[in-house]
Amino acid sequence: MQQTLRVGRKVQTCVTRKAKLPMNDLTKALAILSAMIAPAVLISACGTLILTTSQRVARTIDRTRKVSAQFEQLVQAKSDGALLEERRAVLFNQIGIAARRSRLLQRALSCLYITLSIFVATSVTIGIVAVFGLEYTWIPILLGIMGVGLLFYTSLLLIIESRVAIAAVNEEMDFVLRLEQCQAPVELLKRQKARGKLFRSLYLTQLWKKTPPS
Repeated sequence: MQQTLRVGRKVQTCVTRKAKLPMNDLTKALAILSAMIAPAVLISACGTLILTTSQRVARTIDRTRKVSAQFEQLVQAKSDGALLEERRAVLFNQIGIAARRSRLLQRALSCLYITLSIFVATSVTIGIVAVFGLEYTWIPILLGIMGVGLLFYTSLLLIIESRVAIAAVNEEMDFVLRLEQCQAPVELLKRQKARGKLFRSLYLTQLWKKTPPS
């Protein structure tokens, strides 16, 4: 009697386990595959960001090496003019900005690799939980939230890096404009001033025509 009860319990547990496995139904299997493919969009986005960030890191490294070589040449120069000192200061600031950009891009790239791993783990856990009928559905949800949060943090890092790069370009262009004011011929400066006055006068006339009379 006890053996029959044990056999009956074993058969019942096997039946319940088979009932939990939804792979015999094609519709449920396709639903599981669709749920596993859902993080693929975010995985593709991470891959694209990893590619572009890697290219930005390579350009930043090349820029740092170029600026460092220029700074070494200016340090070895014997002339002590005011323009040369200003150029040294600009290059020194450029090296600091390039180092900051490299740190930001390295941090962003590390976060992107972690985010990619989390999204792959999310897809795998979705399939495991659905196939075996487990009650740990909070695991893929938690992984997805973590991945999205890291992706948002990486986007903020890339935005900060872009602003730092624009600041570096603006600083270098300001130095070039000051150099132009010192080294450019007088006739060329007069032409630029006259052209600037003409553009301002045209802009004011157009603005005066658009404003309605009071």
